[in-house]
Amino acid sequence: MSMQYRTPQRLGRPLSVIGQGCWQIGADWGEVSDDSARAVLDAALEAGVTFFDTADVYGDGRSENLVGAMRERVAADGPRPLFLATKASRRADPFAPESFTEENLRAWVERSRANLGMDTLDLVQLHCPPPAIYRDDRVFDVLDALVEEKKLAAWGVSVETCEEALISLEREHLASIQIILNPFRLKPLDEVLPTAQEQGVAIIARVPLASGLLTGKFSPDTRFAENDHRRFNRHGEAFDQGETFSGVDFATGLSAVARLEQALDGAMTLPEASLRWILGRPGVTAAIPGASSGDQARSNAAAGSAPTPEQAAILERFDRAVHETYEELLRAEIHPRW
Repeated sequence: MSMQYRTPQRLGRPLSVIGQGCWQIGADWGEVSDDSARAVLDAALEAGVTFFDTADVYGDGRSENLVGAMRERVAADGPRPLFLATKASRRADPFAPESFTEENLRAWVERSRANLGMDTLDLVQLHCPPPAIYRDDRVFDVLDALVEEKKLAAWGVSVETCEEALISLEREHLASIQIILNPFRLKPLDEVLPTAQEQGVAIIARVPLASGLLTGKFSPDTRFAENDHRRFNRHGEAFDQGETFSGVDFATGLSAVARLEQALDGAMTLPEASLRWILGRPGVTAAIPGASSGDQARSNAAAGSAPTPEQAAILERFDRAVHETYEELLRAEIHPRW
């Protein structure tokens, strides 16, 4: 079973359909040692992953440094070139529109170039900026200038809401949108994905396993470490609530998981079904699950192969369960907000 690759028009580069999300190896998910982080990255590489997504604030540069070190270890003449995406702007202090100056934007990009060891960054994404930024032409003029200067090859946005995605799609040079999309977050299917597909903009599905809820491994007794956002950000105390369990109440999420697992009836694991379901939505370029071990990274990557006819039949059944569960348990709380 081999990894699939997709080449969105505005990026013009092939991405593995399963990318490696690198927040988990940086911070906010409990302790992940350097050895464990390297094991995650190496396992992903061995499984055919070429797309790695990080950010300058993940561990205050730790994640970028680990990804950059991985890049140096990988031979330049490998079977497929790596695609390293990072994100910028969450370092703003205060995190407010007035901090999005040309000086700051350039400084953030320079820091990421140094951390990753790259002259030209493959993709820089604004990291869920304040809503006013999406209408601020000055910010995007700086990003365009950085492309002209070959300090980055393309720019995109990571958004919290569908409204922010649709505003971003008005911009001619937008290459990608990173948006929360999973069986607990269906609103992007309505307008964002069709418009992005029409315009050749990459859609990167983030939080694809709902912060681990869609692994099916949690119970009402599950306890998370003090430094794990699944403990300290349940109600949006530190950043947008939608980043944690996709904004779904934990107990409600467990009920939804039980329904989805019942629909699968052991024919496919819930995380594999969730990732394959995401990749089957028209317009999706890639999903970027995180991992804290090499085994998790390999398991995630396995969902990037083309589905067999038997798997396709299972996914059709799963799709019906996803929509029924969303309508009955999740829509009222999730749909209006994000």
